Amino acid sequence: MSGVPTVTELLLARRDDPGTGLKFEDRTWPWADCVRESAVRAALLTSLLDPAAVPHVGILADNVPEFSLLLGGAALSGTVLVGLNTTRRGAALARDIRISDCRLVLAESAYLPLVAETDVPVIDLDGPEWTALLDAHQDAPVRAVRATPQDLLMLIFTSGTSGDPKAVRCTHGKIAFPGRMLADRFGLSGSDTVYVSMPMFHSNAIMAGWSVGLAAGAAIALRRRFSASGFLADVRRFGATYANYVGKPLSYVVATPRRDDDADNPLRVVYGNEGAEADLAEFGARFGCHVVDAFGSTEGGIGIVRTPDSPPGSLGRLTDEVRILHPDTGEPCPPAEFAPDGSLLNAAEAVGELVNMAGPGWFAGYYNDPDADADRLRHGRYHTGDLAYSDAGGYAYFAGRSSDWLRVDGENLGTAPIERILLRHPRVAEAVVYAVPDRVGDQVMAALVPEAGATLDPAEFGDFLARQADLGPKQLPRYLRITAELPKTATFKVVKRTLAAERWDCRDPVWRRRDTGTGYELVSAKDDVPRR
Repeated sequence: MSGVPTVTELLLARRDDPGTGLKFEDRTWPWADCVRESAVRAALLTSLLDPAAVPHVGILADNVPEFSLLLGGAALSGTVLVGLNTTRRGAALARDIRISDCRLVLAESAYLPLVAETDVPVIDLDGPEWTALLDAHQDAPVRAVRATPQDLLMLIFTSGTSGDPKAVRCTHGKIAFPGRMLADRFGLSGSDTVYVSMPMFHSNAIMAGWSVGLAAGAAIALRRRFSASGFLADVRRFGATYANYVGKPLSYVVATPRRDDDADNPLRVVYGNEGAEADLAEFGARFGCHVVDAFGSTEGGIGIVRTPDSPPGSLGRLTDEVRILHPDTGEPCPPAEFAPDGSLLNAAEAVGELVNMAGPGWFAGYYNDPDADADRLRHGRYHTGDLAYSDAGGYAYFAGRSSDWLRVDGENLGTAPIERILLRHPRVAEAVVYAVPDRVGDQVMAALVPEAGATLDPAEFGDFLARQADLGPKQLPRYLRITAELPKTATFKVVKRTLAAERWDCRDPVWRRRDTGTGYELVSAKDDVPRR
């Protein structure tokens, strides 16, 4: 990995930098102070950990300065920081702590009840014990253990939308390389401010936010938790010129009330992934900035960037090493064929799994999960578990996760194309599609969230779907659930397995498509329930 930096190197490059390194609420810290305080925490962590055990320390906190300084301390000391999801509870959180081999958990006071029954030592980051420990190491010199790009720095859990979260091994190189690459790509420097409001226990905030600011020598402005209504005010208050996002938060900001002066702000670049096509365009136009959307995952085994010349709805052009392989044959899928109305004519042949033929990329494996590693790495290739199809020009289109496959009347269907069609309805704010059991195979079910103050009419919605020429008969939802809120992770990804498990047995209204005509009718939870 010649030329790939480590986080330690990026941090030490800032040790004498008088420029602003950290902003939080009404406080600022110069980079030189950030490095010194990271050294204090490096010494502290070393003193607390058994040198004979794996140096894994869990952190249960919002985007507060302590998170950033502890990450710096981990880089200097060779400690591995384990980002614990603040929305996990009970046995689920205890499981994450256990499988990641945390020897210690550092938690904000507000989250202490979540770890009250763990058998791992817990220190309150807001309490007197932590203050005393910091005071005891205030004279620690800025000193770093040797690190290589392959050395482990963090464990970051996947979102767990289709199963239990897995702890992804995040090396120095995996974090530092995208930081430097994005800082160079967007011309960021010490005169910039990187705004980080996505949760720092997630990869997007670390690799597309925190590390970008560190590599550029820019100020890193932390928001404790994301707020759509507070976004623009924060950008102005911090002087943010760059921000990162994941998917849905972008649409939440777009949904805030418009003002004539929205474009009067310092923001230049917004970078992230999974943004909706319409939201990307509206955000850029409304706030006067350049929005760049990429396709990637916590694992980091593949990356596709959407460029200005990418067709609407595409992920971007496939790179030379990325192929779409058919799930049955393992052979490359042919290009998609489209009807004049845009509908996909050869979905059974064209939709397959995105695979990095060159190997794992930045995927360094899951922690203590060889079965999951084996599922990702097969025959020297990295399998993403993501479905896609490509056009004749090599541009890829997302078709869902492999766990989202629907098998309807013997045909495999991806969920993403159906979701994009449902979102065309002017009164639908969110739409997710998932499988429910049929007597043989699956039926298509969708959950819809109406726009604020809007109502959906079953007959009118059925007529709307009938007018969508690119919605095939097998894609047509049999069931529609109308709900005010979808179950989501802390990074706003929908937990489809919850919806699929509940099916029609829920408090929300559920519509069923009529056997004749185009309309839907309201059904009771126990009415016409197919069982396997």
